[in-house]
Amino acid sequence: MIDRAKAEGVPVAALVGAKEHAVKQVHAGVDLLIAQGAEAGGHVGEVSTLVLVPEVVEAIRPIRDVPVLAAGGIVTGRQMAAVVTLGAAGAWTGSVWLTTEEAETAPHTVRKLLAATSRDTVRSRSRTGKPCRQLRSDWTEAWDAPAGPEALPMPLQSVLARRALARVDKLAEAGNAGAQDLATYFVGQGVGLMNASRPVREVVREMAEDYLDAVERLGRSLSD
Repeated sequence: MIDRAKAEGVPVAALVGAKEHAVKQVHAGVDLLIAQGAEAGGHVGEVSTLVLVPEVVEAIRPIRDVPVLAAGGIVTGRQMAAVVTLGAAGAWTGSVWLTTEEAETAPHTVRKLLAATSRDTVRSRSRTGKPCRQLRSDWTEAWDAPAGPEALPMPLQSVLARRALARVDKLAEAGNAGAQDLATYFVGQGVGLMNASRPVREVVREMAEDYLDAVERLGRSLSD
């Protein structure tokens, strides 16, 4: 796949959750790495962003100069500034866009995300068959309970869950209380910082202003 992409002039990026994976991807020839910490939504490993980013940057330095984007729990500009100080070339964001006015997230799920704290997510195999961070709900609790069924291997669990969760979203929006308790979606721990639904343009503007404020604070700390 990498050879074919390069032959067509298409840059290749790889998502990694451990420094060992990053080293293998650099040797394989990728052009960009996304170091995604355990705080992220979706499929994640166990290493936090704060630890993973400098680990990856240091591990690949002797091999080849490959830009690293940091991902995992990043919602604000000050977090973007923080990962740049860790050696990242920039940030890769995901969850923050789920509650924007332009998002296609199910309306009831948006309301649950806006009300959630950073402790209301869980790494669970209940959606895809692999450890995946998502909003904690009756769905995740039932699958992860000691007496609950084992999740099927990927992709079979996704086949099982996709249709059922689509039905849950539809019933939840119609006001079914049981479905509302079951509703869940991929989201990272940064959900605790997502407290209002806003247009994308406002999110981007606030990120830029927050980034600038953080950089100026850092500059003042060096001059003090």
